[in-house]
Amino acid sequence: MKTVKQIELRLNNVPGQLSAVSDILSDNRIGIIACCCATTHEEKGLFYFVVNDPDKAMNVLKSAGYKIKTKQVIACEIPNHPGGMNIVLKLLKNADINLDYIYPCMGTGDITVVILGVGTIKKTLKIMKDNWIKVWSEDLYHI
Repeated sequence: MKTVKQIELRLNNVPGQLSAVSDILSDNRIGIIACCCATTHEEKGLFYFVVNDPDKAMNVLKSAGYKIKTKQVIACEIPNHPGGMNIVLKLLKNADINLDYIYPCMGTGDITVVILGVGTIKKTLKIMKDNWIKVWSEDLYHI
């Protein structure tokens, strides 16, 4: 299946939490490709991210005491012009696919790649394929 592995951490909402995670990853030569962080309430936050070596990242984070969750998500290329993202959003809407979240990849050069969290991955992948939307798999880890 053409998906990438997303890692999810629930962090305390205090200064330095994201920096500590970033230190662990960078100390182990693991790069963050895409990320999204949001506060769920005053005490906790969620950090969703995709890295260039998810298995190694999971191992080092678990060794450091973090409780992680993983999920398969879709990385798709969207046209880089006004309304480009809406092309993908309309495809999902017309197929009655709910988008749980979306966040961008960093450092992808001349292309725009976003991470889609959806509940119906197979259906979403079919919609993308049928409409010539480029979907990235593990090749995203080397972009």
